Amino acid sequence: MAELFAGLMSGTSLDGVDGVLAEFSAAGFPKVVSHAYRAFPETLREELLALNTSGPDELHRSALASNALAALYIEVVGELLANIDIDARAVRAIGSHGQTVRHRPGLGYTWQINNPSLLAERSGIAVVADFRTRDVAAGGQGAPLVAAFHRALFGQAGETRAVLNLGGISNLTALLANGDTTGFDCGPANVLMDLWCLRHTGQRFDADGAWAAQGAVQPGLLSVLLQEPYFTEPPPKSTGRDLFNVNWLEDRLRTHGPCHPVDVQATLCELTAVTCTDAIKTHASDANELLVCGGGALNLHLMGRLAHHLPGMAVRPSDAHGLPAQHVEAAAFAWLAYRHAHGLPGNLSAVTGASGPRVLGAWYPA
Repeated sequence: MAELFAGLMSGTSLDGVDGVLAEFSAAGFPKVVSHAYRAFPETLREELLALNTSGPDELHRSALASNALAALYIEVVGELLANIDIDARAVRAIGSHGQTVRHRPGLGYTWQINNPSLLAERSGIAVVADFRTRDVAAGGQGAPLVAAFHRALFGQAGETRAVLNLGGISNLTALLANGDTTGFDCGPANVLMDLWCLRHTGQRFDADGAWAAQGAVQPGLLSVLLQEPYFTEPPPKSTGRDLFNVNWLEDRLRTHGPCHPVDVQATLCELTAVTCTDAIKTHASDANELLVCGGGALNLHLMGRLAHHLPGMAVRPSDAHGLPAQHVEAAAFAWLAYRHAHGLPGNLSAVTGASGPRVLGAWYPA
């Protein structure tokens, strides 16, 4: 019998919440039947961003932000149900990722703001949350967790495929022809471009990459940016705003010297393209196809730069394989909730570096 699970994802880009409702067959493959999105109110977005760095009264502020985030999640769940006119009792569980505000696996922790108890209480649906900490407890990075989902959904026996998620941070999954899977965070995707765009245009993101397309890549600045040691570290590895933030960028701009803002944007876009394609050439060199998901798949200029650096490889959004680019991460957390409900592991230890497969998340009954 098919089961319904919801998935909620609010990522490093801090743009808002994507939600899906997915129907799972006995084989565990999802079919998305409803999608909803809510942008973060500006006050919540600013507070979530501020909580990425140390500040006064963090425990109190984090608790309030968790409640506000849960309220937004409840709105998304309500729309998911209303879209197809079903009752909450028809949904087995919600996979709720929460909002990462610290990611320090090297120190043994990762922290996602969330209030799954409030979400379960108000929605009337069981919630699975806190997905990353068990992998970290087992010695892993706690990220990326989408690799196992990518393998289940996009893997093809005898064929190598690359899947690239472009959220705030970019992460690559290499689905190898022999059945092996590798994956890791490549570096910044939209996080630096978004903050630079907001500072200089007042817009939260560079729609279609149109502003970056007007600029000229600065080779000297690109070289300075590429000197970041993270880019040459071997996997398993993961990263986030703890490293790639406004201070990181401003330090390197001071090192290089002044540039026109539009040229900085073009160079940041090129940084994403180069770091991602270098990773693909190293770990999935025989792939004929790159599937791109996340908000960055809508950046036409970035997609063009990826294609430029990967001649002979088809670069296309994940829509080409039946799942729209904006649905993939939320669907992955619906899938992880399904796995948890059936006592199945959700991580790939070859990707995260954990000591073995683990059932991820904690269950909060309705």
